[in-house]
Amino acid sequence: MRPFRDLRVWQDAHSLTLAVYRATEPFPRTEIFGLTSQARRAASSIAANIVEGSVKGPREFRQPLVVALGSATELEYHLLLGRDLGYLDDGRYDELAVLARSVQRMLVTFMKRLSVGADAPRADSRQPRALP
Repeated sequence: MRPFRDLRVWQDAHSLTLAVYRATEPFPRTEIFGLTSQARRAASSIAANIVEGSVKGPREFRQPLVVALGSATELEYHLLLGRDLGYLDDGRYDELAVLARSVQRMLVTFMKRLSVGADAPRADSRQPRALP
């Protein structure tokens, strides 16, 4: 597996995390242990789970990606809640929600690629070939 920093999905998830931290900075102080914390945890969990999975084999990598996808979906809700509570303006919400959905799609695509790669025989496999 490539180093996690080389994975485009990790790069985008990291950028999303940084954007969420910046966007939640002006949230009310009363939300520091509530919505602010939850949104930041969900965002950072996406990238952190990609990092965790990157040191595993293709089959084992899938589970951390599933967790990352769940966190990305959770973040999407926290952003919606922040907008509906008036903490995020519509433009900032739209920007972050588009990024979150983009990361979700990338995670799904990555999981599909891992599934195909994990189930296909390796080039150095000792399994006999099927005859035509």
